[in-house]
Amino acid sequence: MALSLVEPAIRVVVDVTFLRMAAPPADPAPPLPADLRLVRVGHCSVPFYRYLYNTVGQDYVWWLRRATGDAELAAILGDPAVSIHVLYRDGEPAGFFELERRAATSTTNIAYFGLMPHMVGKGAGPAFLRAAVDLAWDGASLVTVNTCTADHPRALPNYQAAGFTKLRTVREVWPVPVRLGLTVPDRLLA
Repeated sequence: MALSLVEPAIRVVVDVTFLRMAAPPADPAPPLPADLRLVRVGHCSVPFYRYLYNTVGQDYVWWLRRATGDAELAAILGDPAVSIHVLYRDGEPAGFFELERRAATSTTNIAYFGLMPHMVGKGAGPAFLRAAVDLAWDGASLVTVNTCTADHPRALPNYQAAGFTKLRTVREVWPVPVRLGLTVPDRLLA
C-alpha cells in the first residue's frame, strides 16, 4: 500500500487581476525622492532575495517563493531573463521589484513589486512604480503585471493610474503550506 503524503495547507481564496500596458507612458517620469536610489542587483543571492520577498510580502500572503526550494530559487535568480532591482533609503532596502523578460513575445512581466512595510504610505510608491515600468519597457513591446485581493488595497488602483489596463480577473484558491507560518486574513480564508 502506497502512503500519500499531503502537506497541510490553508486554503486561500483570491481574485487575481491580470493587467497589461501596450505602450510606454508618454508623460515624464516623476523623480524618485532625493533620499532614495534604485540599484539593480547583479547576482542576487537566495538569502538576500528571501529577505526582500518575505519582508515585502509578509502582510500580503506572498507564499509561492517562500515554498520554493533554494536550488530552484537560485536557478530563477540566475536566469539572465530575470532581474532584481532594490530601492534603498539611507543604505537600507526600502522596496524591490523583479522583472521577467520573455524574449519570444517581447514581453516584460513585473513579477513582484512592493515596498518594505516601513515605506508604505510615505509617498515613494508612484515614482518607484514608474521606475519599474520604465525599466520593464527596455526592449519590450508589452509590459504585464498582476495583483490580487491579498495585496495592498492600493495595488490595483496604482497599477491602473500608472497606465496598466485590466485584462481579466480570475478567482483562484491557493494551497498555502502551513509550515510557512503566514498569517492569512480571515477575509481570504476559503
